[in-house]
Amino acid sequence: MSNDIRIKKGLDIKLKGEAEKTVEQAVISNYFTIRPEDFHSVIPKLIAKEGALVEAGGTLFYDKSYESIKFASPVSGKVIEVVRGPKRRIDAIKILADKTQVYQDNGVVNLDSAKPEAIKAHLLASGCWPFIKQRPYDVIANPNKSPKAIFISGYASAPLVADLDFTLKGKEAELQAAVTALGKLTEGKVHVSVGKDSNSSLAGLSGITLHKVSGPHPSGNVGTLINKVDPINKGETVWTVNAQDLVIIGELLLTGKFNAERIVALAGSSVEKPRYFKTKLGSEVSTIVYDKGIKKGGLHDRIISGNVLSGKEIEPDGALDYYNNTITVIPEGDDYELFGWNKPVFNKISITRAFTFSWLFPNKEYDLNTNTNGEHRAFVTTGNYEEVFPLDIFPLQILKACMYTDLDEMEALGMYEVAPEDFALTEFICVSKQPHQQIIRKGLDVMLKEIG
Repeated sequence: MSNDIRIKKGLDIKLKGEAEKTVEQAVISNYFTIRPEDFHSVIPKLIAKEGALVEAGGTLFYDKSYESIKFASPVSGKVIEVVRGPKRRIDAIKILADKTQVYQDNGVVNLDSAKPEAIKAHLLASGCWPFIKQRPYDVIANPNKSPKAIFISGYASAPLVADLDFTLKGKEAELQAAVTALGKLTEGKVHVSVGKDSNSSLAGLSGITLHKVSGPHPSGNVGTLINKVDPINKGETVWTVNAQDLVIIGELLLTGKFNAERIVALAGSSVEKPRYFKTKLGSEVSTIVYDKGIKKGGLHDRIISGNVLSGKEIEPDGALDYYNNTITVIPEGDDYELFGWNKPVFNKISITRAFTFSWLFPNKEYDLNTNTNGEHRAFVTTGNYEEVFPLDIFPLQILKACMYTDLDEMEALGMYEVAPEDFALTEFICVSKQPHQQIIRKGLDVMLKEIG
């Protein structure tokens, strides 16, 4: 028996370049890169220094604030470079991969008899703990706190993002092992959402509370699931895990191996043949984007690790982010239209009907670029944010509270349960061109520092 959640507020952005449901093995990268910036608020303490040999699953560094949280290498090989920034900050760890992979043996866990503390210790020691994030603050979960519930979104509603029904197919054993282990780490429930009409591998798992969601984006965001099922109050904590990361956790528990393999969607209007690839965390993006002439259009494109709303721009020689399962390539928007604000628009998406006609063609797919179609200015009160924001929170008010860092007001407005991705749509439609996700991230950082 499932619980239905129907989202009415939101916006589906239909873009050209959806990945075809076929999987190919990506060209195996020679180099893999792990960036500590992917783990927000973590201060890394290096263990594997330049020249060190590591096994797949071997520890590269740990968190200075929580020394038990270790970060594992996705491959076996040699650490060839530690890239440092200002004040010797660790920006990246580059590994030259072995031709034949050697895996660290972490041992198999008997989930039927294992105690919660033993499971937690195993996940911490093996490097799988960073896959578990917490709210409030949207950071890696504090292992010293117990969550009131765990939330997993198995429904991807963002534009061009990887289809989880497809990428999780055939992984039922790993998924079940992961949710069984996670279920022992909370006294509450493990809430899992799937699409209303989907055929997800998550739907048949035992030990979960299933929710079938429908409606426009952000219906697939885990923040939407939390808000509709069990909102977070002051002093409470919930954990979240990405659906594909469950597979890595489950395989570790069943086999003892940290297998950082991931199925990644290559999508976007600048991709000649969008499809899925099997690769590993931290792999070179060029092995996917430029292999076999996949990418077209030349140098005038933007490569994004993640989806177009909340992903991060990366260079052609960059690496796949730790938490993303999508690489999107769309045209760079550095051109400008003469009198673009004062003429009818047919090839763009808008929630208003002023000189725009996208509302007449709800199923039309668009070839959009990265142009913001305007410049940064002060907030304009239009009431449009509420049309695409399904959470029971006032979006404009909480954004302003973050800007002038009023902690009491941020608490009262519901800051504990939001993450930057929850404001991706409001940023997309913002006539003021304000960086909503950046504002929320800074607000969460202030709360984490001052309140903890």
